[in-house]
Amino acid sequence: MPRKARLDVPGALHHIMVRGIDKSNIFRDAGDKARFLERLGQNVQDANCTVHAWVLMDNHVHLLFRSGKDGISSVMRKLLTWYAQYFNRRYGRKGHLFENRYKSILCDEENYLLALVRYIHLNPVRANIIQTLEDLEKYPWTGHRAVVEKTKYPWMDTATVLTQFGGAKRKAVKAYRQFMHEGMGLGHDPQFSGGGLVRSVGGWSKVLSLRRKGQRKEADERILGTGDFVHQVVTEAEDRLIRQMKHRRSGLTLIKIIEQECEKHKVSRKELESGSRRSVVSQARAQVARRGVEELGFSAAEIARHLGVATSSITRAVERIRRS
Repeated sequence: MPRKARLDVPGALHHIMVRGIDKSNIFRDAGDKARFLERLGQNVQDANCTVHAWVLMDNHVHLLFRSGKDGISSVMRKLLTWYAQYFNRRYGRKGHLFENRYKSILCDEENYLLALVRYIHLNPVRANIIQTLEDLEKYPWTGHRAVVEKTKYPWMDTATVLTQFGGAKRKAVKAYRQFMHEGMGLGHDPQFSGGGLVRSVGGWSKVLSLRRKGQRKEADERILGTGDFVHQVVTEAEDRLIRQMKHRRSGLTLIKIIEQECEKHKVSRKELESGSRRSVVSQARAQVARRGVEELGFSAAEIARHLGVATSSITRAVERIRRS
């Protein structure tokens, strides 16, 4: 069965998981983790995104990531492409470093924000790397230390997490520590990283209860939330797809968009595809890219092939025009 398209919803909460190919290590020492973290911060800030929780394990990464208006794909592509090149250069290796696709689960923030923060930050405890909450506050490779104000990352939003505990900041930090302490004995919870229906309704016990009652709930493996939340997200995604299909059925193609924008900006198609940086040419190219993505659902790579430019050029063009 083909994989469903990733739900890249701007402004939404996403649980992102990145794993090494064949479960191999993607970090060999603290230097690798520091470089990855530095680049993550740069890319997150450049895209006006935030991170609520994160952990770097030797062979995988978890991020609880709120995307900016341009979604998550651009940030993750830049980060993982850069890091794979860095890693291969440093260790003299070739080939893929990560699994084919990072995993992204769109999350119901109201019901799952705190549970995900705890699940992600307690990864080193479940892996027996550290044993106590005090050790976790000294451990440099999770965002937990920032939440308890032992360090700061300008790209990490700890305020949203602490606000969930109410009161003054000192009391909120104390309540957060207690919340983390209560989760120390919890094992791996599959609803946070897989399961489709199980994840959508909140666990197998609820699934079985619904089945005994003859009830069914809408579910999607890309979403962590209630049936109503799943329905809302999927409906919005389907609406976008329907609009794109209408454009295609009307006869709109990427070639026609290119012709329309060339005529509108008074540039030739040859110049558009030449990589020229002349202002009016760049504007036309950006509009082609934006319309190709929004109206036809094309990927940046597909548009880049039509225009004879690098994928990164298309991504930057779309980002610029959406910010304007």
